[in-house]
Amino acid sequence: MNTEIDYKNNPLHGVSLKTLLTEIINHYGYDLLYAYLNIQCFKNKPSIDSAVKFLKKTDWAREKVEGFYLYQYKSLPRASAEQFELPPRDRIVPPDQTPGEPAVLSMEDAERLREKRARKAADHDAGRARPAGRARPAPNSPKAPETSSSDPWAKWRK
Repeated sequence: MNTEIDYKNNPLHGVSLKTLLTEIINHYGYDLLYAYLNIQCFKNKPSIDSAVKFLKKTDWAREKVEGFYLYQYKSLPRASAEQFELPPRDRIVPPDQTPGEPAVLSMEDAERLREKRARKAADHDAGRARPAGRARPAPNSPKAPETSSSDPWAKWRK
């Protein structure tokens, strides 16, 4: 399989970050992007130049925006689990998948998505909660020596 041809099918191939941002900001606006992506560069004094500067330095945020571009703005079907592990620019889009019209998004949908994420985070955090009966030691009480199996930082503590 010729990967050069496959990469050319990726809508991100040859598109600069500034061009990508200009397209999605002109279509959705800063408020909707912030509501869906929860990235501060779309909320605090937003501009394309400041967003480009931030996203070039911050891989996780850039990948989040590029994923939004592929799957919301270009309406591609979700990537396979194998392809999802790769950054959006490195994903191979099958030739039979072509970009469609941008998804219709609303602030109400963004709020529902935010609530769903909050519930998922709360459920995840609840699974990590300390078992009942195990209290955290008082700040000035002597600590029992910890083993490296229970505390990965134990060998650096004094």
